[in-house]
Amino acid sequence: MDKPTPDRPAETAAAGETLYGSDLIAEALREQDFPYICLNPGASYRGLHDSLVNHLGNETPEIITCMHEEHAVGIAQGYAKITDTALAVAVHSNVGLMHASMGIFNAWCDRTPMLVIGATGPIDAAKRRPWIEWIHTTVDQADIVRGYTKWDDQPGSPEAAVESIRRGVMLTNTRPSGPVYVNLDVSIQEAELAERPDLGDVSHYPTPDDAEPPKAALQAALDILKGAERPFIFCGRGSRSEAEWTDRIRLAEAIGARTTAHMKLPAGFPTTHPAFVGETGWRLKGPVLDAIRNADAIVMLDWLDAGNTIKLAFPPGTERPPIIHISNDFHIHRGWNMDYGGLPAADVTIPTVSATAVRALLDGLEAGPAREALTGWDVPEVTGSGEIGLMDLARAFHHASKGREIAITGRPLGWPVNANEIDHPLGFLGHTGGGGLGAGTSIAVGAALGLREIGSERRAVAILGDGDYTMGLTAIWNAATLRLPVLFLIANNHSYYNDEDHQIKVARRRGRPEENAPIGQRMQGPEPDLAGLARGLGLEAPEPVTDLADLPAALAAALDRVAEGAAVVLDVRVRQEYIGQPMVELS
Repeated sequence: MDKPTPDRPAETAAAGETLYGSDLIAEALREQDFPYICLNPGASYRGLHDSLVNHLGNETPEIITCMHEEHAVGIAQGYAKITDTALAVAVHSNVGLMHASMGIFNAWCDRTPMLVIGATGPIDAAKRRPWIEWIHTTVDQADIVRGYTKWDDQPGSPEAAVESIRRGVMLTNTRPSGPVYVNLDVSIQEAELAERPDLGDVSHYPTPDDAEPPKAALQAALDILKGAERPFIFCGRGSRSEAEWTDRIRLAEAIGARTTAHMKLPAGFPTTHPAFVGETGWRLKGPVLDAIRNADAIVMLDWLDAGNTIKLAFPPGTERPPIIHISNDFHIHRGWNMDYGGLPAADVTIPTVSATAVRALLDGLEAGPAREALTGWDVPEVTGSGEIGLMDLARAFHHASKGREIAITGRPLGWPVNANEIDHPLGFLGHTGGGGLGAGTSIAVGAALGLREIGSERRAVAILGDGDYTMGLTAIWNAATLRLPVLFLIANNHSYYNDEDHQIKVARRRGRPEENAPIGQRMQGPEPDLAGLARGLGLEAPEPVTDLADLPAALAAALDRVAEGAAVVLDVRVRQEYIGQPMVELS
C-alpha cells in the first residue's frame, strides 16, 4: 500500500491572529519532530486538537485517530519497539487515562518510551461546565498511572507546559526508558496570550548520552572474562541498533561464550549463531540450564528478572561462577509493582546500559575467531491433512517465512521455543511487557508504522492468540487507515486457553473432573467470525484454515500479499494445547 495522503485543513489560522495556550503546546510537540500523535478524540483537550489542526495544519505531528485509548498507547509502544524513540499520545481526561492505563503499564514493563498528553476539566471549579466537567476533572489525575510512569506533571501555564514537554521527552528517551505523562488543564489550553513568550531553543534540551561504565567495575569484569574458559551470556534488553547487535556477537566470539535470549524480550542475539544455545523463558531447563551451570563466568546484559534467574540457576547453598551484572534498570524501580523481579546477587555490577558496557569490554579484550553463522535449521516440512497443532503452525510458518525480511511483533502463549530464525535486531520485538491481553494488534500496527518511518522493507507479522486478537480487534482498523503492510496470523483455538490450562491443573490437584476445564473459557455459541470482522474493518482476510493440508499454501499466500503492501488477517484453527518442547534443539 502507498502511504495515505493526510487530512489537511482547508485553511489554517492566519499569522497575527490571536495566539492561544494550546498553540504553544502544539508547537512544543512539533519542535520534538513527532511525526504522529495517536489519539481517541476527547473534549478535555479540544483546545490542543484545534491547534494541531488549525495552527499546525495536521502536520508534524499528524493525527492518527484511534478507536480506543489503549490502541493509541499500543501503537506508540510498537513504534518505539522499532525506532527506540518516543511517539506522542493524547488521552481524554480521567476516563481516557483509565482506558489507556493497561497500555501504559505494558509500555512501562517493556521499558519503551512515549509521551502521553492528558487533559482535565478546569481545576478552578468556578470555570467548569455543569456535570460533565465535574465528573471529568480529577485532582492529581496522574496518580492513576504514577506507579508505572517515569515522570508526570500538571503545568500551570502554557509556558510551563512547553517546559514539561521538553523535560518529558528528554526523560522518556533516556534509558532505561518508560512512558511519561503531562496533564493539561483545559483552562491553560484555551487561555489567550497577549504576546509570544521567548522559550529558548529546544536544542539546548537534548537527551543525555548513556553513561560509560565505571573504570574499577569494568576492570574487574575484564579480569573475570580473561580468565574464563566457559563463559555464558544472558542477552537481555538492548536497542534495535545493528551496531549494538554486532557488538554482542563480537563479545561472544571474543570470549568464546555460549548465549541465550529471553522469549519475552526483543531479539538479543542471532538464533542461527553457533554460540546460541536456545531461547528461554523464566523456566531454565534443558541445554540452556546445562550451559549455564557448566559456565565458569556469567555476563547478564540487562536480563529480565536477573535476580530470580540467578536463584533458579544456582539455588542458595550451591556453588556458582562469578556473575557480571550489567544494567541501569534500578534507576526506575518503584514500590507500586515489583516488575523488576528479584534483587540480583552479582560479583560485579556495571550500572549502565548493555551497549556501552559491551563496547567498553570489547576495547579491553582481544578479538576472538569469528564463527560462521548456521545456514539454517533442519525443520520437517508440514505434510498430511486433518487437525492443526500449534507445532504444525510453527513449522509451517518457519518454511513459509524463510528468506523473507519480517519483524515478528509478538507470539502467543504456548508457542514453542526456538521456533523462529532471528538474524537481525528487528527480527523479533518481544512480548507486550505487562502481559495485558489486547495489546498485540495495536503493537503490530505501531511496529508497521515504525518500519515505514525508518524506510525499512521489512514486514510486520503478529502471531496472536484469538483472545489477544478479539480483545484488541478494532486496532487493526488503523492498519487499513494508514495503509500499512502487516500480517495478523491468528492461532485460533476458540479459547482463553491459558486459563483453561490452569483449570486443568487445579482440577488434577483436587481430584476433580478435568473435562470441565473448558466451561467458562471457550469462545463458542457462536464462534466469532474473525475473518469477517477483519473485512468489516477494511483488511483482507481469506477464509479460515481448518485443514493441515491447506496451511502451507495459505501462509505463503498471506505473506505474499503483505509483501505487496496489504494488511491481512489469517485465521488458523488450532487445537487447544501448549507446546512444552522446542521446535529445534540447538545444542
